[in-house]
Amino acid sequence: MNTYQVLDWFFMVLHPALILFNVFGWIFNKTRKANLILLIVTGLSWFVLGIWMGFGYCPLTDWHFEILEKLGHRNLPRSYIAYLMNRLLGWRFSDQTTDILTLGVYCIALLCSILSNRRHRVWGKL
Repeated sequence: MNTYQVLDWFFMVLHPALILFNVFGWIFNKTRKANLILLIVTGLSWFVLGIWMGFGYCPLTDWHFEILEKLGHRNLPRSYIAYLMNRLLGWRFSDQTTDILTLGVYCIALLCSILSNRRHRVWGKL
């Protein structure tokens, strides 16, 4: 196994784990603050870096796709979520559908995180 294959597997563990943490990290009291911080960082990447790099820009996606290209993968989708759905489940969605679903889940997770942090006053205890 070469270095790029190892890096591919590294990103196939790290990036989905961060995505799952973004979506569900607000559920657990001990992870609420970190979840909100990661959601804010994700939003800044998507919307602020996205001004220059394109809506939804994520450095992890950029790095993983560079590795995949070195491994010979071509015609990668614009969205990492679309890539994961195809690679892991064999599902293919249009770019527009993927963007709408991704943004919707992000907004729901962000709202849940804000409300759960506010309700449990995680910020005041630290």
